Amino acid sequence: MSDKYPPVSFHYIVSFNGIGDKTIDTQFQSVSGLSVEMDTESINEGGENRFAHQLPGRASYTDLVLKRGFAKDSDLIGWFRDTFENMIIKPVTIDISLLNEEHEPLVSWNIVHAWPKKWSMSDLDAEQNAIAIETLEMHYRTFSISS
Repeated sequence: MSDKYPPVSFHYIVSFNGIGDKTIDTQFQSVSGLSVEMDTESINEGGENRFAHQLPGRASYTDLVLKRGFAKDSDLIGWFRDTFENMIIKPVTIDISLLNEEHEPLVSWNIVHAWPKKWSMSDLDAEQNAIAIETLEMHYRTFSISS
């Protein structure tokens, strides 16, 4: 692939460290939530009415959202069920890698201390000809990027 063009966003893999090794738990229709924002604190200075100083605070991360076709035989869903049914919260590290045409990582995101927050299923509708999609939402502390 030429360095002249940006990489495509549809060739990636997701791996959950410590949760199974089934291929079904590495392939997703979409990944969102790789976002970080710096919180700010507004400070007013006495005698200065034209503006307020904005000081940096902590970084905040959005939840990670993964979507895929419903998977019946999934270790990942077992991890989610343990969280929701048994209150066993087991945080894991997740690696998301954008791949090149040789299936090698171009860039990777290392998601730290992720745990299940929400699971949802697409609507079941006899009038539609659609794939059943499950959405897996996880909270995490931070991520780092490597290339």
